Amino acid sequence: MATAVTTNKVDWSVIWAQRGFRYFSVAMFVSLFGSGLNFTAVSWYILSATHSTIAVSMQVIVVTLPGLFVPFLGGVLIDRYDRRYLGIALDFARGVAVLTIAYLAWKGHLDIWHLYVMTLITGTGSAMYWACVNALVQEVMPPNQFTGANAAVLIGVQSGMLMAGAFVGFIYDTIGIAGILAIDGATYFVSAFCLYQMRRGYVSPRPRHAKAPARSREYSEATEATALALESGGNPEVSEAGLSLSVFADLKEGFAYLKKQPQVLALGITHATMMAGVVSANVILVALANDVLHAGARGLGLLEFGWAIGAISGGLLASQLNDKMRMSFYVGCIAVLCAGHIVVPFVAFVIGAVTIQAVFGFCRAVSGVVAQSTLMMIVPRHFMGRTQSSIAIVTTVLQILMSFALGWVAQRISLFAGFSLLGLMYAGAGAFATRARALLVENP
Repeated sequence: MATAVTTNKVDWSVIWAQRGFRYFSVAMFVSLFGSGLNFTAVSWYILSATHSTIAVSMQVIVVTLPGLFVPFLGGVLIDRYDRRYLGIALDFARGVAVLTIAYLAWKGHLDIWHLYVMTLITGTGSAMYWACVNALVQEVMPPNQFTGANAAVLIGVQSGMLMAGAFVGFIYDTIGIAGILAIDGATYFVSAFCLYQMRRGYVSPRPRHAKAPARSREYSEATEATALALESGGNPEVSEAGLSLSVFADLKEGFAYLKKQPQVLALGITHATMMAGVVSANVILVALANDVLHAGARGLGLLEFGWAIGAISGGLLASQLNDKMRMSFYVGCIAVLCAGHIVVPFVAFVIGAVTIQAVFGFCRAVSGVVAQSTLMMIVPRHFMGRTQSSIAIVTTVLQILMSFALGWVAQRISLFAGFSLLGLMYAGAGAFATRARALLVENP
């Protein structure tokens, strides 16, 4: 059953008074700053080395491909185990992988396939990491401050990742790919430390009741009892079989929940489409900076900087919107993204392109804050991991399809056709956003 969606006025003093949330925000900013360095620098390195947008699209596909299978298990793990420890482990694994490739680049042994392997590893970690940290917000903030908390997180994420993109434009020619990857690798360990400092002890995301919570009747009580008994057994092989049964039961329960929540589905599909559009757009954004603006890595950095400024402004505005305006802004911002991407390739001067990117960043921030905060008010805490992971799966499918399609269309047809295809994708997101708005009005 859906929970009523209400939005209290954001109290920034309450949000920043939470020690755990302060560390969480720093972790997100630092982690995304490193990821922004990585993503922008690797994309530019591949384009410079191959002169192919299809090769750039392959990088985006490789980094998102793990999202097809990781979230199935990841969502269950996020809803079963301490989300802070999972985030720390994922940060460590990605940090080691990136520093290894940075060392190869420093020694002069870097090949394109090394970068693809690195992005596959970091993509595997990210496929679980972002669903994990999005769910973690519910644990460090009171429900009446979810909108402000999501706005603060989005501002940190966007400013970290996209200001890093601008940073790349000014330092790439000086420190090269090796230096940028070294900085990125170090940020993962800083992020892990901040997550560790969020709180003390082990915290389970499951409801704290003396009696186990009622389970979905999509599977039998006998199956669940058998799973719990096997899982607690002393034989490792039997325990593993019990865990598999329990994981399967959790997956079925999560899908059953989503099928009964049309509002969550509509919001989730819209949000997934928006996320896929942002990531896959990088394929043609580097071509825009190189082929239309003729501004090189510096031009790409300025485009990313424009997006970041817009995103920060949009996040601040979204945190102050009242209930009546939030969903209207949500639909309107997606419409702007749809129309705006058709215009982009005709703007052949840097200032104009940066301004348009700032508008895109603003619209994306508003829609992201509204979607995430609304989902957090509707979805119970013990379903959030599986809900976020389901969104991640849809996002991954769209990213893979769009990344390849944008690279192929931009190279074989025209850059205008590539941007038009992206605009069409946002039109689809607008249709689902309109449905989500109507459902929330009918069932407040």
